[in-house]
Amino acid sequence: MKVEVVLTEADLTEEFAEAIEARDLPEKFFFWFPRSADEWSRLAADAELYGGLHNSWREICDTAPELARHFGGKVPLISFGAGDGARDRMLAQSLGDAGCEVRYFPVDASQTMLELACGGAEDADIETVGIKADISSPVHLVYAADAADPPRLFLFCGNTMGAFDPLAEIRYLTQSIKPEDRLIVDGELWDEKATMGRRDNPKARRFISALLASVGIAATDGEIRFDHKVDSRHDGLHLVTRYFHAARDLSATVAGEETEIERGERIGMNFQYIYTADAFRWLLHEHGGLEIEREYISPDGRFLTAICRK
Repeated sequence: MKVEVVLTEADLTEEFAEAIEARDLPEKFFFWFPRSADEWSRLAADAELYGGLHNSWREICDTAPELARHFGGKVPLISFGAGDGARDRMLAQSLGDAGCEVRYFPVDASQTMLELACGGAEDADIETVGIKADISSPVHLVYAADAADPPRLFLFCGNTMGAFDPLAEIRYLTQSIKPEDRLIVDGELWDEKATMGRRDNPKARRFISALLASVGIAATDGEIRFDHKVDSRHDGLHLVTRYFHAARDLSATVAGEETEIERGERIGMNFQYIYTADAFRWLLHEHGGLEIEREYISPDGRFLTAICRK
């Protein structure tokens, strides 16, 4: 298994300690610990929560012969925030069946997730090089994009872009996209009744709690709460935040060091952007400068996935 390391475990440990001190945990740490990574893989495979997106990917895989013609038989597949790589492998295998030679570059900050993505691809006989990097960093994003020469097929899926400031993230990404490249990107669609329910449920709470448990914070030590906000920068941008509210004095253990957390303190636990369909199209086309060649709305209406070019 070949992995290029841009973000080291020492870097992550230091950043996590700083994040705990600041009471604000960014997205990448929710997949860093093996326990939370395992819970995420279970959550992502849940048909009730993500089955619609899986169906969209089947539709995209049906277009593999068309994509193969564009790439002329050789496809570098670069997946930002690859996770366990399950959807990536679906597409890579479909491209292979269409006669393409696929080279797969999963990009993730989590060593556990990267090993799952690389191992699964290698088991499927897909040539693979993992890249351990932080895709919230413009420098790391450019490094990962440069893993292969154009034309490249970039993937940014599972509402991964929504875990960052999407207005900034799409700009960082498009700086690396060339006219001959293609990007498959998705966003979760806002639903006034369903959006919060998809997060505030026992399955999702187990995933969030797994990170806290990894540093010694038990479910009985406090409460996970959710908030909904509207981003005023453009109509249709919704922001769901979550945080842990400590019910008693406690401590979190990071790399053998204890951080004291007082009763009533809050620990921010990342956020997610959700969009109206029009806002997501605006983000890609008008703000990001991309042309949408084709789009897919998942059967459950939860995700809009677009194939784009610059």
